[in-house]
Amino acid sequence: MHKDRGKTRGVKGYFTKRRVSVMVLVLPCFSIVYFWNMSNGTWLDTPTQVSNAMRMIYTKPQILKPSRCDVLVMTPWFAPIVWEGTYSSKILNEQFRQRNVTVGLTVFAIKKYVVFLKTFLETAETYFMAGHRVNYYIFTDRPEEVPKIELKEGRNIVVLQVQNYPRWQEISMRRMEMINYFSQQRFINEVSYLVCVDVDMRFNDQVGVEILSNLFGTLHPSFYAAEHWSFTYERRPASQAYVPRDEGDFYYAGGFFGGTVMEVYKLTKKCHEAIMVDKANGIEAIWQEESHLNKYFVYHKPTKILSPEYLWDDNLGRPEILTKRRFLAVPKNHAAIRNK
Repeated sequence: MHKDRGKTRGVKGYFTKRRVSVMVLVLPCFSIVYFWNMSNGTWLDTPTQVSNAMRMIYTKPQILKPSRCDVLVMTPWFAPIVWEGTYSSKILNEQFRQRNVTVGLTVFAIKKYVVFLKTFLETAETYFMAGHRVNYYIFTDRPEEVPKIELKEGRNIVVLQVQNYPRWQEISMRRMEMINYFSQQRFINEVSYLVCVDVDMRFNDQVGVEILSNLFGTLHPSFYAAEHWSFTYERRPASQAYVPRDEGDFYYAGGFFGGTVMEVYKLTKKCHEAIMVDKANGIEAIWQEESHLNKYFVYHKPTKILSPEYLWDDNLGRPEILTKRRFLAVPKNHAAIRNK
């Protein structure tokens, strides 16, 4: 298990009954840490090398010259909106490399949707979290049809067999239940972050650690430039996904969200419970689990938001502000795929 959260246990236990100050000496190539025992004025340990720091050359930020002036890059609650040009991959990759992070990518290939797996996985190996450890969690009712893909070191395919349902809407809604179940049963012990996406897509450019945060959502490609009144939230008060017309910030896509395992667990638990209440009352939200996801984000603000670069359909054209199209919808005949 490669987890950041367990690495401080030994230090915490060691200093339980001592008052300690920490002095860090920063040298050109590495950091030295001394621990000072304030109770008797002695050094607790000899110098210890904490981590090797790689030399990085990158474009330096300038306060009066923002990298993007054409789009919103920060929400009112100080969550960054990720666009090309707003971050440094070199800095972020080194930060996450030092933390030894493993990322879980969940995808559902139910019924005929298994045909999209080969392209999905092959492009993910090229563009998704390059240089980092990844577990591909594939939920499917056809495990024998999961393609054999050559993977890079530190990357694994984990097949999770699940049942299918007669209606594609039911399959869509059940995703929250299955992600929630495996988050507590398995994911929490294996990965630091979960990224939950649709399978009928292909990676077209780099999607890296810049997306990772406690809780993130993605602006829907059809609504990122739309007026608030046009968002297709669930508007029926009888539904658990109901959002009043004077509430909500953005409209998020159900096909790309994630965060830490614990935050994804909480999100999927809340959404699944709400879906089950609606089901018991004979109601189905207008856009199934996407409606419940949007309701959740109204009252549990994401700590990072991904621009439409991270979920795009070329049928929508190529607007000037979209300098990258990182994750693209695969052309398909929905009638031929759904419920088959």
